[in-house]
Amino acid sequence: MRKTMMAAVAAMVLSFGLVAMAPAAWADDPPAKATDKDKGGDKDKAGDKKDELPPFPADASVKQVTHVAGKTLNYTATVGSLPVRDEKGKKVAEVVFTAYILDGPKDPDRPVTFAFNGGPGAASVYLNLGAIGPKRVQFGAQGDGPSDSARLVDNPGTWLDATDMVFIDPVGTGFSRSLVDKDESKKRFYSIKPDIEYLSRIVYDWLLKNGRMASPKYITGESYGGYRVPRITYFLQTQLGVGIHGMVMVSPYLEPPMDQAPDFSPMPWVTTLPSMAAANYERQGKALSPAQMKEVEDYARGEFVSDLMKGRRDPAAVSRLVDKVTGYTGLDAAFVKRSGGRIDTRAFLRELYRDQGKIASVYDSNVTQDDPFPWSPNGRRGDPILDAIIAPTTSAMVDFDTRVVGWKVEGRYNALSDEVGNAWEPGVELTEATTDLRQAIAADPKMKVLIVHGYDDLSCPYFVSRLVIDQMPIAGDPGRVKLSIYPGGHMFYSRPASQAAFRTDVMAVFGVK
Repeated sequence: MRKTMMAAVAAMVLSFGLVAMAPAAWADDPPAKATDKDKGGDKDKAGDKKDELPPFPADASVKQVTHVAGKTLNYTATVGSLPVRDEKGKKVAEVVFTAYILDGPKDPDRPVTFAFNGGPGAASVYLNLGAIGPKRVQFGAQGDGPSDSARLVDNPGTWLDATDMVFIDPVGTGFSRSLVDKDESKKRFYSIKPDIEYLSRIVYDWLLKNGRMASPKYITGESYGGYRVPRITYFLQTQLGVGIHGMVMVSPYLEPPMDQAPDFSPMPWVTTLPSMAAANYERQGKALSPAQMKEVEDYARGEFVSDLMKGRRDPAAVSRLVDKVTGYTGLDAAFVKRSGGRIDTRAFLRELYRDQGKIASVYDSNVTQDDPFPWSPNGRRGDPILDAIIAPTTSAMVDFDTRVVGWKVEGRYNALSDEVGNAWEPGVELTEATTDLRQAIAADPKMKVLIVHGYDDLSCPYFVSRLVIDQMPIAGDPGRVKLSIYPGGHMFYSRPASQAAFRTDVMAVFGVK
């Protein structure tokens, strides 16, 4: 999810940071000898003794069954935690994971996939109980609401027949928690570089603990989790000695600099126009496909760029922009003219359904809710999709962990933590993941990469990934880096047909026919 990341970027509270943790001081190392301070408890800046947290319970497991593609799959679901230790061996955080392991004879060639969501501040529940886990709860589509049932059912889009799966909740999300104060937490966990390093080590530690170092390994992530994927992959390859067979990036926030300099660079407008057009085509009842989108994509990277760069002092260029953008977006021509053909995403979401008293979601502009403040000059509301998904996903995951699996934990579950997003240091808006993507692919000519998007997503527009891939050098098989786009938005998998198409593309990554 990108809500917390977007809010934090706007407030300039995201960045690089943290001293790299030494490989000798992580989960498998003995803790350092307790000091007087350790025995007496940490103190915050006010001098008060820090509240003692109850220990996490031991890992817990349950046998379950799901059905997919005409197959019955018996598997074991495990919820547990792994420690993160500092340079001296002191435990500074506990990271919670949910693992699904297929029952039966152990196949040394059976893959294991590690999954991350984004935010920063999102737990892995959205990929787990929405996209690819063995069970799911409905969320993310038009008409879904907070009071919808949290009952889990078999997921027709699960990957479990092709791979075991481990869903990881970064510190501050889900039940995962920091054991140090806020300032130390920001330095160690809420910044780009340390986030990649400790999560990479969690992958390493899970493989070591479960005897899976020799298994084929895959990494997947959604939104900012998609940003994490190539960076974790490259860190594992080059720093921890763990080779990754493939990457799947779901609605990735891959190239943040394309969001910048809207008053000078044409890129913010270029990258969002195709998604605005896709939503308009859907409202007209047109089926979305590469053929349907080719015209607007060609325009966006051609005449649109040229006219944008000519600027407002060229009336003919502005007139062409207004006519073309009005046609592609379906917006009122007067509004497009006032905008000079440069449609801000927030303004687009407000204007699209203003005459109906509704507001659209940045994650899928065809998902709406009633605007609680329709006469306000600025949009005053949460996002229609985010408002609806927190309750069912939180309730379903907490019930699964504590009742179904029996992992009896205390504390709040954070499906999407504003606290983490607001604490994130500045920098995300100035960094990109394509450098590590290029390096990871170049380092391993056998690696497969699948990048997937929903056409209607304006939080992480698919055209960014299209442009990124088009600029990458072709290394080996040109088909081993693939972009697939489906009807829907950020969580396109809420649509059954799009989830089915996604599963088909993923099975090709795993070599399953």
